Amino acid sequence: MPLNGLAARSAAPVAQQPGFAGAFARFYQRSYAPDYIALGVLIAGWLLIQAFVTPFHRMFSLDNKAIQYPFAEVERVPVVMSVIYAGFIPFVILLLWAAMFQPGTHKAQVTILGLFISLMLTSFITDIIKNAVGRPRPDLISRCKPARGTPQNTLVAYSVCTQPDAHIFQEGWRSFPSGHSSFSFAGLGYFFLFLSGQMHVFRPRTDLGRCLLALVPLLGAAMVACSRLADYRHDVYDVTCGSVLGFLVAYFSYRRYYPHLRSVRCDVPYDKADLVTPEDFGRLPDDEERQFGLLSRTYDGTDDTYQLDEAANTRGR
Repeated sequence: MPLNGLAARSAAPVAQQPGFAGAFARFYQRSYAPDYIALGVLIAGWLLIQAFVTPFHRMFSLDNKAIQYPFAEVERVPVVMSVIYAGFIPFVILLLWAAMFQPGTHKAQVTILGLFISLMLTSFITDIIKNAVGRPRPDLISRCKPARGTPQNTLVAYSVCTQPDAHIFQEGWRSFPSGHSSFSFAGLGYFFLFLSGQMHVFRPRTDLGRCLLALVPLLGAAMVACSRLADYRHDVYDVTCGSVLGFLVAYFSYRRYYPHLRSVRCDVPYDKADLVTPEDFGRLPDDEERQFGLLSRTYDGTDDTYQLDEAANTRGR
């Protein structure tokens, strides 16, 4: 008997077992601990990319006019300012919203968590693609400072460059996709989705004022993306792909916590308690059948056997 009890206990899901392991499993399922852990992994992975990964150095030609643009010493939107525009400002506004409107701990938590996931996931994906593709920037030759005597009309490798600044040199092969564009649409695009949901922008006959207010973050993201064209850091293809990537990740992050924007409850996040856990899948068929009163007797397969035997006897007659 004790052995049978031990076997039954070991066969039960961890979350249904008593003790520390069961309590931790229940906390893990009902909280957002997995999301915070995954966010930490994303941050660690992004930092490792920044520290150790160099881009693929695609060959280039000095007579390629697409990469002969001048190197802008002063950017219109530096990296720090893009982080402020797309990350810090939405974060501060969400904090003020939480303090003023008191939406509740759960709603405030998932909203801010979704913003950070959108930003970090976009940065992680963007940098992986940047380093793997190694597309030259429009200002590559100005960055490279090729050595004297380099052939003008043939493909050459990065070894002809004499640029002493390693950062300026390596960034010359990180053109696709645009990091400013993807980051801006990841943060401000997520903020646009949040505003649209809270103000029910996509319901029928919504007033124009709400729509224009919700579009302000997208306009800001578009201006940041356009600044990369003016600085000759990217071309239209880089900026477009980066913007689409950032907005897609923003939508993915937003929809993990909120219903679609045409829902009547688009301003209310999903409740973690409503999620189905793995052990719940085993109970779903039984629950649905009991709901419709279909389990009045236990099925053991004898009726089917009886029906087959009776049919066989009928044919024999």
